[in-house]
Amino acid sequence: MASTKMKIKKNKAGGHDVMVLAKHPMETGLRKDKKTGEKVPAHFIQTMDFALNGTVVSQANLGPGVSKNPLIGISLSGGKSGDTVSVSWTDNKGETGTTEKAIK
Repeated sequence: MASTKMKIKKNKAGGHDVMVLAKHPMETGLRKDKKTGEKVPAHFIQTMDFALNGTVVSQANLGPGVSKNPLIGISLSGGKSGDTVSVSWTDNKGETGTTEKAIK
């Protein structure tokens, strides 16, 4: 699947805001193809896991109602410079995506 990008910014509370952009079609299974008239099969992210140094700290459960190329964010407390934040997702077809970044 296509790329997954992440940005990490320090917030006013002393933690970090983690924003993830997942390139994904996020099809509901209800839309019809304009050329063929047939329904486009459902294809959407189901779970997105956020981990700090390998330990899952948050999980987002998504569904077909989320827009194409979703931007998902969390506030992370407890991370420090040099720690690694990783994000992985799995969709309803078993495809996965992942990205990882160190906190500056």
